[in-house]
This record gives sequence, C-alpha cells and structure tokens, in this order.
Amino acid sequence: MGTGPAPAWLPPVNTALIGVSGVCLLLGLYFIRRKAIAYHRASMLTAAAFAALFLLVYGVRYLLYEPKHFTGEGPVRTVYYVVLVSHMVLAGIQVPLVLGTLTLALRGQFARHRRLARLTVPVWLYVVVTGWVVYGLLYLRG
Repeated sequence: MGTGPAPAWLPPVNTALIGVSGVCLLLGLYFIRRKAIAYHRASMLTAAAFAALFLLVYGVRYLLYEPKHFTGEGPVRTVYYVVLVSHMVLAGIQVPLVLGTLTLALRGQFARHRRLARLTVPVWLYVVVTGWVVYGLLYLRG
C-alpha cells in the first residue's frame, strides 16, 4: 500500500471508467433487443474493456496511494458499509461471470451465453451503480 492521498482527479476518473462500462452495457442490451448483433458485440466488448481498465487503475491506485476512509457516522455509516460490502462481494463474483459470458459469446455458444448473461447483466449493473454510490458517499458527501 502506498503513502499519501491520491491526486484529487484520480478517484473521479477511475469511477468514470466503471460508469462508461455501465453505459456501454446498457447500449449492448439495447442493441441485442433490436437484433443489432455487431453493435451489441462492440458495446459489450467496450463495456468489458472499460471495466478491466477500471480494475487496473483501481489496483495501481491502491498500490500507490493510501485508501480514503469513510468518516460518516450514524445511519449513513451503516448504509455505506452495507452498500460497500455488497458491492465488493458482487464485484468479485462479477469478474468470472463477465469472463464466462464473453467466452461463450466469442465461441458462438449463444444459448449458454444468453442464460449466463441473464445473471451477469444484473450483477454488473448493480456493481456499477453501487460503485457510484460508494464514490458519492466517500467523496461527495457534505
């Protein structure tokens, strides 16, 4: 673990990466429902690339800088930790889900891909949204 706080611009940029991933994920859903397969594929690969970039930047940030600790008290503290723990657990589950879903699609195993995607997509969206909630509570809370 590093020393000193991260530059002020780094946490919002890192959080924006997962936000872009979520937007691309939603675009991918939009395109597949309209049977625009090429656009769906491009959107989903872009979503996965931004999620991977988020993980890379987050990991480097963790190694180079001290983590920011939550300072809130009372009910907001409970909310923060419930959201954070659920986010972390599902983020850990999300990685193999995304890799499995993408692998099935790239191998042309579309029936299995669809079945797994029905689990992967809500988990991925939950991780994106709760990532933003954690960021907001940690950095934007007044």
